[in-house]
Amino acid sequence: MLNNVNSNGIKILDKYRGLIWKEIKKYLSDPVYPYPFDVPSKFKKEHDFHWKLVSEYPERQGKYLRPALVFLTCEAMGGNKRKALKTAAAMQTSEDWFLIHDDLEDKSVERRGKATLHRMYSSELAVNAGDALQIIMWKIISDNQGVLGAQKTVAVTNEFYKILTRTALGQTSEIRWIQKNITDFSDNDWLFISDGKTSYYTIAGPMRLGAIIAGVNYKQLEKITEFGLFLGRCFQLVDDILDVTSDFAGLKKQTGNDIREGKRTILLGHLLRNAKRADKKKVIKIMNRAGEKKTEEDVNWIIKKMHQYGSIEYARSLAKKFKDRAYQIFNEDLTFLSNQPARKDLETLIHFVLERNH
Repeated sequence: MLNNVNSNGIKILDKYRGLIWKEIKKYLSDPVYPYPFDVPSKFKKEHDFHWKLVSEYPERQGKYLRPALVFLTCEAMGGNKRKALKTAAAMQTSEDWFLIHDDLEDKSVERRGKATLHRMYSSELAVNAGDALQIIMWKIISDNQGVLGAQKTVAVTNEFYKILTRTALGQTSEIRWIQKNITDFSDNDWLFISDGKTSYYTIAGPMRLGAIIAGVNYKQLEKITEFGLFLGRCFQLVDDILDVTSDFAGLKKQTGNDIREGKRTILLGHLLRNAKRADKKKVIKIMNRAGEKKTEEDVNWIIKKMHQYGSIEYARSLAKKFKDRAYQIFNEDLTFLSNQPARKDLETLIHFVLERNH
């Protein structure tokens, strides 16, 4: 059953990847610059190196869950998926520039099975590549005017602004909590960060964008948002669990990256609340160390304690609770997402979010 869920979910995402990637590639090159700002042949090496940097993360291609949700929501409401293409491409491009910056901020080692961009080159070049991709993202959104018209393009642009602003707020909060080594935090504190960084950005936002393109009313948009809140929480919890239990289908060489990076997760919060005094003291001591000073032994010890104190099972049960709530909303309140096969594919992705192995 588990293999079928993963296989079917991946097939759905793969169905859209080629179409979206073809659109993104159109933007990974120079526009026509006004004379005299065209690039002289003398500087071809600099020019080619720049685009190599900018294209690195897009070419690695992630799961494409977010752009697929843009398409599927639009289609399930009877919208024309071709009208959602640029918005979906912009959604994926936003992920790539966010990840470049996130990886630098988190001092991450790997991304999609390869070294992170700042480790391959430098922090300065990575930041600039991320900036370049953000510029491309806004250009793709702007080009929607020829597809959606001015009014819907403005609505899509405003939604992107809200999604990305809330995500940046979540990132600020997470970084500050790591820097302060906050160890007294509740599930609700974790939700404040997760709801912005994942629920809105990964599920609710992309679905809202697809619905806006298809033509949605306010009440329908509210229900989509509520659904995205709960499924997004489930998605993040599964990510956090996989971080300490999985190699992400061979794409990750080490487990426990969240521990190395000092991330405040549901699992860590549960462990801190339930560990005996001596164990809690050691957890705090390890988490207070810089990532490069945490040893493999440190990370494995914390993972062992997460198993011992039931933190992983606690997170799994909570993920299932959020998934069940999302599924209830889907069945009872999102009946207007009725066009097939898009509705069935959305339902498959609900199960994929909880059961995936990467």
